[in-house]
Amino acid sequence: MINIKSLKELELMRAAGNIVAETHEKLKEVIKPGISTMELDTIAEEYIRKCGAIPAFKGYEGFPASICTSINEQVVHGIPGAVILKDGDIIGIDIGAVFKGYYGDAARSYGVGTITDIAQKLIDVTKESFFKGIEYAVEGNRLSDIGFAIQQYVEQQGFSVVRDLVGHGIGTRMHEEPQVPNYGPKGKGPRLVSGMTLAIEPMVNEGRFHVKVLTDGWTVVTADGKLSAHYENTIAITKSTPEILTML
Repeated sequence: MINIKSLKELELMRAAGNIVAETHEKLKEVIKPGISTMELDTIAEEYIRKCGAIPAFKGYEGFPASICTSINEQVVHGIPGAVILKDGDIIGIDIGAVFKGYYGDAARSYGVGTITDIAQKLIDVTKESFFKGIEYAVEGNRLSDIGFAIQQYVEQQGFSVVRDLVGHGIGTRMHEEPQVPNYGPKGKGPRLVSGMTLAIEPMVNEGRFHVKVLTDGWTVVTADGKLSAHYENTIAITKSTPEILTML
């Protein structure tokens, strides 16, 4: 069942989303060669808790950290640790926060130091594909219209969209109905109605779309070892254009 949010619930989701967005800004300031992913995790957790929220990922189905840090060929769910970021890396950071029982969820991909042109294009296309998708996140459209637009744009740019992982509904749980694929035909799935809240998250690979999970049981990597980028926001469907709840 898809949960339609009340105005009061949307206010709480805005607050959760704002904390997530602010945490991304904190990390953006310190991402540079020489910092470890565990340091990023510590900064994020401290800020989220300072805001009166709880890191949404910590302990979720056993996940051991507060944020996900996915470097280079890692697609999503990378676990923070002793790894030191190097010049030329790209890193996808996924952050979730729970505020008064409501979730916000957003991911960004960042370049570390000086990165290659292809890495920068991948980051840019992944972000832009999100905005291409939400042009169709309008009341009355079908859910699959979003993913169709994302896939079409990404493939026109010479990249591929991950198939094994999708976006999701969000609210009082991190993962609610419906699933939101970033690919597929348009005109399918439920109609979008005001009050729906969705986490839309294109995961885009430099090479082929195939992925695999590492032996840690969490980290998803590209099967061909090429780069991957991730961009996500929590949005609310309204009577007009969608509201992005995880951007300042």
